[in-house]
Amino acid sequence: MTEVQIGLAAALEQFSPRESIRLAALAEQHGFSGQMAADHFQPWVPQQGEASFVWSVLASLAENTTGDLGPGVTCPSFRLHPSMVAQAAATLEATYPGRTWLGIGSGEALNEHIIGGYWPEAPERVRRMFEALEVIRKLFTGKDVKHSGEFFKLHTTRLWTLPDEPPPIYIASAGPYTSRKTGELADGLITPGASIEKLAGILDNFGTGARKAGKDPDSMPKLLQVHLSWAGDDETAWANALDQWPNGGMKFPKADIRSPFDFAQMAKLVRREDFEGRMVVSSDPDVHRAALQKYVDAGFNRIYIHNVGRNQDAFIETFGRDVLPKLTA
Repeated sequence: MTEVQIGLAAALEQFSPRESIRLAALAEQHGFSGQMAADHFQPWVPQQGEASFVWSVLASLAENTTGDLGPGVTCPSFRLHPSMVAQAAATLEATYPGRTWLGIGSGEALNEHIIGGYWPEAPERVRRMFEALEVIRKLFTGKDVKHSGEFFKLHTTRLWTLPDEPPPIYIASAGPYTSRKTGELADGLITPGASIEKLAGILDNFGTGARKAGKDPDSMPKLLQVHLSWAGDDETAWANALDQWPNGGMKFPKADIRSPFDFAQMAKLVRREDFEGRMVVSSDPDVHRAALQKYVDAGFNRIYIHNVGRNQDAFIETFGRDVLPKLTA
């Protein structure tokens, strides 16, 4: 492949920092291009068992690999003020120039409610995210800046450690409005795996926003995060999906749920059929290859995949041998 990159989505909800670093190095040896690391304060369900600080792990991932990497995604609106996200992203890019990107989103209560206070509905969360983007852009200039907006204040200050060029900013979007605004305001798009029909709508709206701002959407990065379950046999693949990633079968918005233990109760209702159209579960690498190829054909040029089971070594080796080389741009 020359135009499409297939990276690994590092599930920091499941694996310790040291294990994530080992898996990243192994993945690079088997042809994976880079890393999208999850920013979680809590796992989705208790059995996943981890939630390390993404910025610390990203630095260690960078030291042990050579590909691209970024948080997929971080929320600059609640736990972390946008100025802190800007500082973290600028420092990472200054340390590993040309390799990093900043992925931002509007947040989920699972990770953001921990600071207390009012948890707003989706429209307000989206407004907060776009204002946070404005603050981050200001700080990336390296000039003294200040900000007084609807949600954030910034007294006159600057970032003192800056890269030669700021990292590109990608926004996590799935709805019509956020997809259009992402095309208009961001450097690229991040979205989760879904039906081809839904993804086509997201890409269309992204393109509309990009063209409004005088940009070429075809040349912009379009990142897709894909969860899947592969194992040596179908029953194990299904067992891994139901135990380790039941949230993948939950057909409802999850941004307002606050506890892994609440998710665990909901997981008792998840059945195999709930994963249909949401996550491929199969022991056949070619089934997964065909699903990934559809995403490539739809227009995504960077795909980060996460196998939801604990069988990471076998997954990385199998996909590096039987899946990645057969994908065509």
